[in-house]
Amino acid sequence: MIAAQVRLRVRGLGRGFHQGGGRIEVLRGLDLDVAAGEVVTVSGPSGSGKSTLFALLAAFDRPDTGSVEVMGDEVTPATPWTSLAVLPQTMGLSEELTLAENVALPLRMLTAHPPGEVADRVDSLLGELGVAALADRYPLQVSFGQRQRVALARALAVRPAVLLADEPTAHLDHASLSTVLVALRAAAAEGAAVLVATHDDEVHAMADRCLVLSEGRLVPGVRGAGGPVPAVTGTVRTG
Repeated sequence: MIAAQVRLRVRGLGRGFHQGGGRIEVLRGLDLDVAAGEVVTVSGPSGSGKSTLFALLAAFDRPDTGSVEVMGDEVTPATPWTSLAVLPQTMGLSEELTLAENVALPLRMLTAHPPGEVADRVDSLLGELGVAALADRYPLQVSFGQRQRVALARALAVRPAVLLADEPTAHLDHASLSTVLVALRAAAAEGAAVLVATHDDEVHAMADRCLVLSEGRLVPGVRGAGGPVPAVTGTVRTG
């Protein structure tokens, strides 16, 4: 890590849902710290709560208990992209904009960069992620994997303090996966705190820490074939 500053801090996060006349507690007092310069992966079986966790971290949903802070401030729907950028599984690209325009959008909305700097940043990111030749195409004119890399470029455009990436390699071949891993590590090297939900062994292998969502809490994971498994049982603070 380039710094010890905690950029993403989660304390006592709880979320449950009513189902069939009862209630299912998905997250149970979950704690998490991710520091600047750190890449942390989260894994867990289907239904373990990864999607719920990421929705709460991104303020797409509200917790029943606990708090989520970025740079010491509570995360809300109004938290700026410069503080918290999200790469969702749905990618969220605007179909009416070209790929280059999609990447430029947060730069134009949230920063005061002159047009030339915006264009240079967009060109650089699209080149690093191997999709520069597609800059003038629209999302529906390219593959899922290409869209995924463009969505990552858009998330990275403003150099966010925290990056949340939900399954960022799900649609990629091996060569494209390598470019995404390099981009994630580069973001951390620039000071971002990077949290990645993934089932991909190669993503876990390049991470600084691997965590497993188990019984509503995050515990340290041990890397292995088929993904990390819990290293311990019981409640563990991951910061």
